Amino acid sequence: MALITLQVENNSASLTHPKEVRLDLYLSQHLNELSRSRIQQLIEQSYVKLNDKICTSKKTTVKVGDRIILEIPVAEPLELQPEDLPLDILYEDDSLLILNKPAGLVVHPAPGHPDGTLVNAILAHCPNLPGIGGVQRPGIVHRLDKDTTGAIAIAKTEIAHQNLQKQLKAKTAQREYLGVVYGAPKTENGTIDLPIGRHPVDRKKMAVVPVEKGGRPAVTHWQVKERLGNYTLIHFQLETGRTHQIRVHSAQMGHPIVGDPVYSSGRSVGVNLSGQALHAWRLKLQHPVTENWIEVTATPPMEFTKLLEVLRQRIPQQKGY
Repeated sequence: MALITLQVENNSASLTHPKEVRLDLYLSQHLNELSRSRIQQLIEQSYVKLNDKICTSKKTTVKVGDRIILEIPVAEPLELQPEDLPLDILYEDDSLLILNKPAGLVVHPAPGHPDGTLVNAILAHCPNLPGIGGVQRPGIVHRLDKDTTGAIAIAKTEIAHQNLQKQLKAKTAQREYLGVVYGAPKTENGTIDLPIGRHPVDRKKMAVVPVEKGGRPAVTHWQVKERLGNYTLIHFQLETGRTHQIRVHSAQMGHPIVGDPVYSSGRSVGVNLSGQALHAWRLKLQHPVTENWIEVTATPPMEFTKLLEVLRQRIPQQKGY
């Protein structure tokens, strides 16, 4: 177990107003190797002492003269079992793995999905992964919904994990999606800037929720890629990464994702879809070690391509040809 001791000094840039400086903020500014979310997790798990007393509140404030001790526990052995599941690898080296995730595959274990997840598969592919970024989500930097397909990045080292999380937070990493929506947007492009939070009634859903009621800022940029009669192929680019963000924002603007079992009407389109017609098409990020830019494109699944073919065939009939 690593032990880090910090003495809060009056020359700290973050202590202009000492009584207002949160513990998690102070630590994140002085420990570049740890993300703020990881620091908050350690605080909540009683691994931080303030003036020799365990502190479990990230909102606790620090002042000049305070002594902080942070323990970084050794990664616990995983209860998860490696499973030899097929992986569509788009890029791999000693630090990074980028995969093309299929529909129907849950990213990490959760209630109702204890195994058969992407995490189980990558544990078999990367034996040294346990403990990186958390016990139950080793290596996972960002997630995709169960039935959303496409590019997803996996960190193979702790340094890579922290670096990639910072890129997502700083919005330097770019995530682009392709989605087929119902209807025809009136404009060719736009930006949806609406906060997202847990649905106030159905706790399994997300919804547009005001910030003052718990919603978190969410920004989605979109552009029409192809008009398909009463359907549209849209190119989405995420500025933030909230749960179900594209699905909620699309539904909010009146054009839900085709096949979405939660946020659309469920109208049939004549193609058997595993879930929503949403695909993480392109991922661009800076390599956590070399700092070179890496850009990968994930080929859409066959059913996504089939859906586009069917919709294109209908266009002449809809135009009266």
